[in-house]
Amino acid sequence: MNEMRLLIDQISMHQENIVFLEEKVKRKEHECEQLRTVVQDLEKKAVGSLIREAEVPVAAVVIMACNRADYLERTIKSILKYHSSVALKFPVFVSQDGSNSDVRTMAMGYDQLTYMQHLDYEPVHMERPEELIAYYKIARHYKWALDQLFYKHNFNRVIILEDDMEISPDFFEYFEAGADLLDKDKSIMAISSWNDNGQKQFVHDPYTLYRSDFFPGLGWMLTKPTWDELSPKWPKAYPFQQGSSLGQFFQQYLKPIKLNDIQVDWKSMNLSYLMEDKFVKYFADLVKNAKPLDGTDLVSKTNNVDGDVRIQYRDQSHFENIAHQYGIFDEWKDGIPRTAYKGVVVFRHQTLKCVFIVGPDSLQQLGIQSA
Repeated sequence: MNEMRLLIDQISMHQENIVFLEEKVKRKEHECEQLRTVVQDLEKKAVGSLIREAEVPVAAVVIMACNRADYLERTIKSILKYHSSVALKFPVFVSQDGSNSDVRTMAMGYDQLTYMQHLDYEPVHMERPEELIAYYKIARHYKWALDQLFYKHNFNRVIILEDDMEISPDFFEYFEAGADLLDKDKSIMAISSWNDNGQKQFVHDPYTLYRSDFFPGLGWMLTKPTWDELSPKWPKAYPFQQGSSLGQFFQQYLKPIKLNDIQVDWKSMNLSYLMEDKFVKYFADLVKNAKPLDGTDLVSKTNNVDGDVRIQYRDQSHFENIAHQYGIFDEWKDGIPRTAYKGVVVFRHQTLKCVFIVGPDSLQQLGIQSA
C-alpha cells in the first residue's frame, strides 16, 4: 500500500514537472518569437541604411575658400539650414586655398562637411607684369578642387559656391531638377542659381528660368563629362574671363540682389521647355509678342506700355547707353552682354512687365521673320 502511494506521488510529481517544462517551453518560444521580430526589424533597418548609404549623390557641393573665416561661416550656416534632409544627396566640402588657420579651424569645426586643403608652393609666372598673382592662384585652386571631386571622389556632378554666398530655401531642389536637364541636354554647359540682373527691382517671378549664352560664374553646377573636356585645357589664369571686380560694383549690383525666400518645388515642375530645341521657340514667342520701342527716354516710354517691351541695340556702346537708363549691368565679356541669350537681355520693370534688350541680329537667331 505504501509502495503504491509512493508510486502515485512520484507520477504526480513528474506530471507537475512536465506541465512546468511545457510552460517553460512556451515561454521560451514566445521569447524567441519576440527576438525574431526584433532581429527582423533590425535587419530591415540595416538594409534600409545600406540602401541609403549606397544612394548615388546628386552632386557634391564645394565652398571655395581662402582667408575669410567670417564669410565662410555665414555661407556654411546658410547651407546647413536647408541641408539635413538632403545630406546624402548633396555632400558638402570646403576647399581651402592656402593655410589660413582661422579658415581651417572654422571648416573642421563642422561634422557635416569634409575639409580639403590646397597648398600651392609652385612659383607663379605671370604673362604680363601688370597682372595680379591672385588670378593665377584662383585658377590653380579651382582646377585642383574639381580634379579632386571628380577624379578622386568620383562624383558625377559638382556645385561650386564662393565663400561669400548664401543659398535660398529651394537651392537643393533646384539643382536636383537641374541635374536631370544637364543629363538630357548636352548643349547645357552648366546650371546656375545666379542672375547678374537679379536685383530686387528687376525680378518678380521665382518660377522663371532662362537659358543664357553668358557664363555667370557664381553658384553653378557642372558634370564630369564637361570637366573631362575642360580640365586638360584649364587656363593658367582668368578661368571665367577677366571682368569687373565684384568689390568695385558691390554696392550698385550685388548688394541689392534678391535672395529667393520661397520654397519652389522644382522637381514637380515640367522644365522640358528649357531644352535647347524647345526654348528657342518659347523665348522667340516672348520676344516677338513684346511691343517695340526706340528713340530716347525709353524708361518713360516703358512706363506708358501695359505689357512687355523690346528695344533693339545697334552695338555695344548703344547697349551700354540703354542699360544705363534702366540701371542693369552694362558689362560685356567676349562680345556678349551679361545674362544674354542670342544677344537678348531680359529683366523685369515695375514688377510685372518684361523688358527685352535685343541685339542687331537676335531676331534672325531666334527665327523671328516679322515682328
